[in-house]
Amino acid sequence: MNIVNVHQRRLEATPAQVAVLMASLGSKNDRLWPPNWPRIRFDRPLIPGAVGGHGPIRYVVTAYTPGESIRFRFTEPKGFNGWHSFIVLGATEEDCVLEHRIEMQTEGRATFIWELAIRHLHNALVEDALSQAQRAVGNKPLVVPWPAKVRLLRWLLSVGKSKAR
Repeated sequence: MNIVNVHQRRLEATPAQVAVLMASLGSKNDRLWPPNWPRIRFDRPLIPGAVGGHGPIRYVVTAYTPGESIRFRFTEPKGFNGWHSFIVLGATEEDCVLEHRIEMQTEGRATFIWELAIRHLHNALVEDALSQAQRAVGNKPLVVPWPAKVRLLRWLLSVGKSKAR
């Protein structure tokens, strides 16, 4: 199955602020990744070759241009063939658009897993990350409510212990 999944959010922030935000990804002082989701971690600083992921999703950093883009190639789950990225679009000294994009092909069981659960959880997580980005640069965040399916999936995956936002 061919998948292109795009989320964007406008940030009222300078390029320097966005560069700091992106550089913090996966660090102890991560300002981009949202709370209440499995933490993103890497085996080394955010450079090409860094291996990491969040929850059952694994990837390797294939490109990183500070303040402009980060690209990751999926390594797990099996059947996720492609990449995802954060990229800064249309940057001026006053604002920009932060985009998260997935482009991948799924095969076999991975297609079923994507459609059943991961797509829904992914969409909620990325919207939360973009709200976190807005908050981190001093903007009022646009908070996108979790759909009922996301709340149910989080509850099921946490054995009934999932906390609301």
